Parts: sequence; C-alpha cells; structure tokens
Amino acid sequence: MARSVVGLRPLLGVVLLAFGCSAAQADDVADRWRFGSAPDGSITASVSADSIIAIGSGALGYRPVLTIACRPDGEPQWSEWLQLNDGVAVADTITVAVSVDRGENVKEDWSVSNGSRTLIRPGTDAVSRLASARHLRLSWRFGVITGRANADFFLAGAAAAIDRLAAECKIATP
Repeated sequence: MARSVVGLRPLLGVVLLAFGCSAAQADDVADRWRFGSAPDGSITASVSADSIIAIGSGALGYRPVLTIACRPDGEPQWSEWLQLNDGVAVADTITVAVSVDRGENVKEDWSVSNGSRTLIRPGTDAVSRLASARHLRLSWRFGVITGRANADFFLAGAAAAIDRLAAECKIATP
C-alpha cells in the first residue's frame, strides 16, 4: 500500500500544480479589473492596456486605461472611457477605430473631455460589445502630424465586471 501512495506522489504533485496554476489564472483575471467611482456618481471598472503608448522619442511610455461606467441615476446609464496621459489635438469629438476580437475596424465618434485626455463613448452599445469580447483594440490620431496610437486590451473578466457594475448601479445589464 505504501508503495502505491509513493508512486502517486509525482502524479499528485502535477495535479496540485495544475490546480494551483488554474487558481492563479482566475486570480489574475479578477485582479485585472479595478473598481471605484467617479465624481459624477458613476460606478466604474477599469483595466489597463496590454500595449504601451510611447512618449516622445519612445524612451518613456504608458498604458492607457479603459473604464466601463454605469450611473445609478441619470443618463447615459452606461459608458466607456479611454484615459490617456497625453491630450489629443481635437475639439469636441475624435474618430476612434474600434476592433473587437480582431474583427473589422468600425469607426466611431467619441467625445473628448478632461483636457483632451479622456475619450468617452456613451451608451449601452458601447458596453454590451465588451461583455462577450476577449480583445479590444482602439486606434485614434493624436493630431494632424503626430500619427496614430493604438491601445490593445485583453478583456478577460469583462462580463463579470459588467454584471457587478449593473448590480451595484441597480440597472439592467446591457
């Protein structure tokens, strides 16, 4: 009997290691999203981009942040924000190319706010597409001369984040 248990130790170790890795992945998914609130009363869930936007000569960079927000009272009930460190050179709106799960680019007009550092897409449709998505790519022009920027987001846990926001805002899931 002792001999058969000893023979199972390596197998048991592999099973425990696999279980531990699965648990670590689940924790990583839960840890990707940060929950909070905005000054206007919106409840938010945010995730950092997997890509880095280079600044200046490219020696420095940052990861844009995608935020999903719901409002318990008021309109729009749902919105999506992209927070940048550098402002974009536009007035009130900017055209953003959106690709979900590496599909075709769809061009959308996003509002510009917060000193041209926040791009906002209000509405249920902006958020509902994220619930079942695995990947989101946003692309926009910083200015006439400076070219395009891209932000790639791995959206694991987005459906759970949206469900949590809906429950906290006491509104329907988009």
